[in-house]
Amino acid sequence: MSSSRTGRPPVQRAARRPVVPRPPRENALRALVIRARRAWDRPLTAYYVVLGGSLLITVLGLVMVYSASQITALQMSLPGSYFFRKQLLAAVIGAVLLLVASRMPVKLHRALAYPILAGAVFLMALVQVPGIGVAVNGNQNWLALGGSFQLQPSEFGKLALVLWGADLLARKQDKRLLTQWKHMLVPLVPAAFMLLGLIMLGGDMGTAIILTAILFGLLWLAGAPTRLFAGVLAVAALLGAILIGTSENRMARLACLGATEPQTGPVDCWQAVHGIYALASGGIFGSGLGASLEKWGELPEAHTDFIFAVTGEELGLAGTLSVLALFAALGYAGIRVAGRTEDPFVRYAAGGVTTWITAQAVINIGAVLGLLPIAGVPLPLFSYGGSALLPTMFAIGLLIAFAREDPAARMALAMRQPRFGRKRIRGSQRPRRWNTMRRRAPGARSSGER
Repeated sequence: MSSSRTGRPPVQRAARRPVVPRPPRENALRALVIRARRAWDRPLTAYYVVLGGSLLITVLGLVMVYSASQITALQMSLPGSYFFRKQLLAAVIGAVLLLVASRMPVKLHRALAYPILAGAVFLMALVQVPGIGVAVNGNQNWLALGGSFQLQPSEFGKLALVLWGADLLARKQDKRLLTQWKHMLVPLVPAAFMLLGLIMLGGDMGTAIILTAILFGLLWLAGAPTRLFAGVLAVAALLGAILIGTSENRMARLACLGATEPQTGPVDCWQAVHGIYALASGGIFGSGLGASLEKWGELPEAHTDFIFAVTGEELGLAGTLSVLALFAALGYAGIRVAGRTEDPFVRYAAGGVTTWITAQAVINIGAVLGLLPIAGVPLPLFSYGGSALLPTMFAIGLLIAFAREDPAARMALAMRQPRFGRKRIRGSQRPRRWNTMRRRAPGARSSGER
């Protein structure tokens, strides 16, 4: 054995390990999408999205109502917070209705369908009685409640059609009668046309469009054949064309599409053009909360139908996109609730409520953007108006109740431990494993199926 110069034995070096190539890193964007899908597939996601999204829209709407209505109130010799206080009172009452509706069982919701329909029809007919009904902006669709409080019964007609139509279609589906076209149309379509007739007697074309959208949503969910669906759509389009063509006011609103000047010939497009001006002057982040210039008498109905324009001017593109994202999340959560249930009433009612809120938001925002005619409908949960806010918040309570009724959601809620008043035993809490709704209910339909 040879030795080194120092007399020490040579050091035996370890053999080098073979270099193993590292696995390629997963795409960060793809991993984020997968995590988002897993989070969205949790049992209580729809419940939290509906509750949180609706509350955020309502709170932001209160802020914008206070900002947009101050100048209008001062011009009417009223306190600057006059409209805000009335909207806040309506929001508090609506929150109570939301809580009550979210805790009511499905059977009780079905039992309330006929009383709500009868009450809505009675109030809508009462509007046409001279001395009782009140005309606002040319539409005879209000009831005076005393003082400065008024009620618009047609807003409750939307809720009545959703509940009654869902209960009717669910009972017919249980008896397997929806395969016959006469059972699908009668008495749903005649009752809807009766509500539309009472609304049109007052001249409220915007609410009639929303009611028609709810009717089409219910027929689509019931699986109406294409020919039947197209036939009802053709009749509704013909009636709408006749009603628009026979009214100078409605023809003037239609002529303002794409207008860039307040006065275009004999048609005055002041409101539509100044709504575009408000959105254009907002920029990315807006001029600041309360710093709108269009609300100083330039933009009519700044705190009601055109509150989205004031939002764009004060909060900019970021604020308007946030509002759109909240409505999109609320609509998608409603579709998920309707698509993943085995109860036909829940499917029809959730789909009707989602159609109602989504269609009304699209019509209002489309009118502000100049893409649709001005229909005179408020932005749900956002615009000023207690008559529109109360039934909408009750409808949101319906979605919350339906989201809680899902078997996977009920199990997840039962597994939740209270934070206070109960000591947790150390070591007894195992990591919670979330089961998705698809695994928990393999027979449920996906959100995109009819």
